[in-house]
Amino acid sequence: MIKSMTGYGRAVETVEGMTVTVEIKSVNHRFFEFTPKVYRAYSFLEDKLKTYLQQYISRGKVDCYVQIETEAADDSVVEINRSLASGYMKAIDALCAEYGLEKGNSVELLTSHSDIFSVRKAPADEEAVWNRVRPAVESAVQAFLAMRETEGQKLKTDVLSRADAILDSVSFIERRSPETVKEYNEKLKARIRELLADAPVDEQRLLTEAAIFADKIAVAEETVRLRSHIDQLRAMFEAEEPIGRKLDFLIQEINREANTIGSKGSDIEIARKVIDIKAEVEKIREQIQNIE
Repeated sequence: MIKSMTGYGRAVETVEGMTVTVEIKSVNHRFFEFTPKVYRAYSFLEDKLKTYLQQYISRGKVDCYVQIETEAADDSVVEINRSLASGYMKAIDALCAEYGLEKGNSVELLTSHSDIFSVRKAPADEEAVWNRVRPAVESAVQAFLAMRETEGQKLKTDVLSRADAILDSVSFIERRSPETVKEYNEKLKARIRELLADAPVDEQRLLTEAAIFADKIAVAEETVRLRSHIDQLRAMFEAEEPIGRKLDFLIQEINREANTIGSKGSDIEIARKVIDIKAEVEKIREQIQNIE
């Protein structure tokens, strides 16, 4: 199944009191580039998310957002910087002694200094958390892949229609190319008769010149290769594995054959068809940049 590198998927699942929201979005990129956005307390999920997504995505710049809300009691732990608290107490005692002040409520004074306290999450059971997060990830991935496949089918339809247009131009060139040789031969005869007036014309020499010209502008090899490349392109779209990089190379080959035909011919009608082919090639090139 052809997939676009552009996709989006979102899912919300609640498992064992944990509500997990997952959003996955991607755009085209030459390689797989993963950017997770997860609460710091759950940063251990980043590698698991990357490993899981790589099973389904081979190319693209992927952003994955994970939001976690728990209904259970807060499992935060408050820690005291005892060394700093001791320093504050000594400083307060020294001030009171030096200036004859009443110490008052020392606890209230200490708690006003927030740097004495730090709050952290209690260590999480990583595997248990992943098992609760995974259902939302799976649902988001399925939605994400469905969108990628839908976009991929649209790209496939567009590229193949342009490939048909290229074949139409190739067929015209194949029909037109022998005609250019015939026209050249007739023009050459007319020109020689005009120059030689009533003098006899060397028919063998004319045939030789026509043969040289025909060999010079022959494009049969190029048109055969073009047809072969288009057949290969169609076959690629039936493959199960990612084909984006292969398509990029194949389009370069198609463009090269078109350039060769253009450099060989002097016929205006063939030149116009070469331009048409190159225009379709560029449109295909733009499209396949977004194919995985």
